[in-house]
Amino acid sequence: MAEQSFPDFLKLCQQRVNQQLDYLLPDPEDPTNQPSSSNQLKSALRYSVLNGGKRIRPVLSYAAAEALGGINQDTDLVASSVELIHAYSLIHDDLPAMDDDDLRRGKPTCHIAYDEATAILAGDALQSLAFEQLTKLQHIQPKTSLQLISCLAKAAGAEGMVEGQAIDISSVDQTLNLQQLEHMHHKKTGEMILASITMGALSTGNTTTDQLSALETYGRAIGLAFQVQDDILDVISDTAVLGKQQGADQALNKPTYTALLGLDGAKEKAQQLHVEAINALAIFDHSADQLRAVADYIVSRDH
Repeated sequence: MAEQSFPDFLKLCQQRVNQQLDYLLPDPEDPTNQPSSSNQLKSALRYSVLNGGKRIRPVLSYAAAEALGGINQDTDLVASSVELIHAYSLIHDDLPAMDDDDLRRGKPTCHIAYDEATAILAGDALQSLAFEQLTKLQHIQPKTSLQLISCLAKAAGAEGMVEGQAIDISSVDQTLNLQQLEHMHHKKTGEMILASITMGALSTGNTTTDQLSALETYGRAIGLAFQVQDDILDVISDTAVLGKQQGADQALNKPTYTALLGLDGAKEKAQQLHVEAINALAIFDHSADQLRAVADYIVSRDH
């Protein structure tokens, strides 16, 4: 896949992980399935996971695997696990007790389409299902399997994404400096992006310490760049393009890069992070071109 254009690579990765996710989530409308009292939950799971999305985290897993020697079936399991965690986090972030959003990817959020209890249970189920995928790895050593499970647990838990969300909630109506804002987003968004890259690389069973260190530098840079670009789009884009409520962060008086640095300053920050990410990949040859292309995409996307 190394010689593919990035749009073709993106499409192939999306198809590959979507096929895996479709297989994992039974369709309650399938006539071969037995009627069940949990059909609403199953419907909510499919609604929340298979409702579009760019699949950036799985794409990063696939791109990192390609840079380290090639994609395999274990990479598919890793890609699905990080996307399942992402989907769970979106369901819970959208709840009234959190961000209280009613639109996600251009559709009603899970708790609006179903109800709050179902949304909470759907998030819980997706989180468990993510870790279940990592018990099915077949092409790597057991030690590496444990490393993958640990990586995902730390990135998604109280030292990573959950901590970032807690900081985010407590920061409403507060003024954060740049260092505090970056810390929050390293945790809330960056840790899972970094985990997606690291886990994709580990799925090959073929990594060195220097390679993982370079990928960590790359991942931290694009993790922040992703959030900076999100803040820019929250100002310059519109709801129809974003698929979520434009100006939502501003309405909630959340700290953002655009509020702190201004729109031009935020754009400059995104470009600086892009350069840092590209430079981190200097130890890799053309096998890492898709990782370079992802960095380009993140700072140029319009939704």
